[in-house]
Amino acid sequence: MTKSTEASSKYDHLEEMSVNQLLTNINKEDRIVPYAIEQQIEQIEKVVKETAERMHRGGRLFYIGAGTSGRLGVVDASECPPTFGVSHNTVIGIIAGGDSAIRMAVEFAEDDTEQAWKDLQAHSITDLDVVIGIAASGTTPYVIGGVKKCKENDIFTSCIVCNDDSPLAAEVDTPIEVIVGPEFVTGSTRMKAGTAQKLVLNMISTAVMIQLGKVKGNKMVDMQLSNNKLVKRGIQMLMGELSISYEEAKELLDKYGNVRNAINNF
Repeated sequence: MTKSTEASSKYDHLEEMSVNQLLTNINKEDRIVPYAIEQQIEQIEKVVKETAERMHRGGRLFYIGAGTSGRLGVVDASECPPTFGVSHNTVIGIIAGGDSAIRMAVEFAEDDTEQAWKDLQAHSITDLDVVIGIAASGTTPYVIGGVKKCKENDIFTSCIVCNDDSPLAAEVDTPIEVIVGPEFVTGSTRMKAGTAQKLVLNMISTAVMIQLGKVKGNKMVDMQLSNNKLVKRGIQMLMGELSISYEEAKELLDKYGNVRNAINNF
């Protein structure tokens, strides 16, 4: 395979560019990302449908990755409980090297082909669950080893990669290959590749949660009211949905704990 993620940047002598030139050229490269994702909508759709169907039956969604890719999975998973009111065990992000690797790189953690399966087993993974391997290169041993064991155990697998014909894509049921080309800084896949992975993760988790009924109209009716901003948002949702005053909406929200329960009991 040819790694476009490792190919030399289209730009050179970056240190001689003005700040405006740097920002303009980075932004120019970033525009490639949504078009690359558009080419993979059908694959993303397959993953969303399979994931939602399994989660309807009690399954969970796992992300596994190393480095930037692992961190992006952890971020997306951690945002699902406050956004959609699901438990922390519904969407789970696992990073090579453990949670300490979120802040500080753990040397050679991504090279262990057996650890991902051990990490998944710690969550009592079953064949109802879905595992999405995230690796810009598509060659990360930690992720490849994990999805291989998943397939051996009849667990549905997908991946988000940024190279064509990668070993990881060859191992999963439904690969998502978002080809964004060389990075502005050669090999720095936290840039376009990371942006592409984050956007795809947003699409998957949001679409799955909508399929699970976690959104009403266009509102996050199951969101956790974990700060004043979200409480005010909940009050405004109730005022708009039920045509009631601020005071009435606040009283309902205080009584029933979230927007959905307040609407259902109005």
